[in-house]
Amino acid sequence: MAKAKHCRLSDTKPGDRFRIEKVDVPDPVLKRRLLDLGFVPGGEVKVGQRSPLGDPTAYRVCGTTIALRKEESDYIYGEKIHHD
Repeated sequence: MAKAKHCRLSDTKPGDRFRIEKVDVPDPVLKRRLLDLGFVPGGEVKVGQRSPLGDPTAYRVCGTTIALRKEESDYIYGEKIHHD
């Protein structure tokens, strides 16, 4: 059974898995960009590596690796998925 913890995508660590619940972005252009890249409610994301200075972070979504800055991933909410 999987346990979940609700948080922002930016709160995750490399290797974590994350299920998106909502994308809450005040800027409609950025929201459309994130949705077009595959960051959609119900989608699953695997957190990849962080850059040496900690920002941006690579995320694996829909078979593609996308780098987002913390200020962008702060708008993506969901649950951290732990597989037992």
